[in-house]
Amino acid sequence: MKPKPAHLGLQYAMQFQDSSIVDAYHYRPSYTLETINMLLGLITDSPRTVLDVGCGTGDLARRLVEQVERVDAVDFSQAMLNKGKQLPGGNHTHLNWIYGRIEDVTLLPPYALITAGESLHWMEWDIVMPLFQRILTPHGYLALVGRGTERNPWNDDLLTLIRRFSTNQEFLPYDILDELEQRHFFEQRGEIRTQPVPVVQSGENYIRAFHSMNGFSRERMSEEAASAFDNEVRKLLAPFLQNGQLTLSVFNLVTWGKPLAQEHVSPEP
Repeated sequence: MKPKPAHLGLQYAMQFQDSSIVDAYHYRPSYTLETINMLLGLITDSPRTVLDVGCGTGDLARRLVEQVERVDAVDFSQAMLNKGKQLPGGNHTHLNWIYGRIEDVTLLPPYALITAGESLHWMEWDIVMPLFQRILTPHGYLALVGRGTERNPWNDDLLTLIRRFSTNQEFLPYDILDELEQRHFFEQRGEIRTQPVPVVQSGENYIRAFHSMNGFSRERMSEEAASAFDNEVRKLLAPFLQNGQLTLSVFNLVTWGKPLAQEHVSPEP
């Protein structure tokens, strides 16, 4: 089987256990209401149970739990789970926080929906995709959810800074769906790009959000590098700030389908 890209290795996923990433995570834009309703609409089987994998602080799980029978939210960062429990909805009686790697934890299937919010790329696909296939209900789906913003005028210069300062110097552009489909791990059934929603955020909080991302953990950057990155982004944003604020146009991408066990490919004679 084709090896997983090196920049998606466990050594980089481990950054999400760092306290600085957890502390900055809430600066990421929230998932839109359209996305939450879209995910709920994918649930057609009973029991109405959801598995949220790589849940982080529960940005999806805490929003879904009000409308379903149970959400099992799994993450291998105890700090993320601890933070999530303190946030709105985090103490819901039907929200079951589970610490550990999804590859290893004990689950309570079946699930009518499995959600992966910006997380599936970190997992061992040859283990989790056959697992997801087994634990879904007959009409259940795996839904991949991503966050994005409409193109901003500073994007190209920002990308140059990200490449310069990121501690993940192995990173290469990739498409998670392509990676899964090449390995026969996923059969897409649908996709929707939600309507963009305006979000007003201070320039400083916009910068802080980068330190919730792979490659920008403050524990793994030097103090000098973290400060230099922040200052370079400040200079980049300065012409676009209005009273210290940025207006971003935020959307989500929801892709759903069926997880597959890898198809056997016969070796060439």
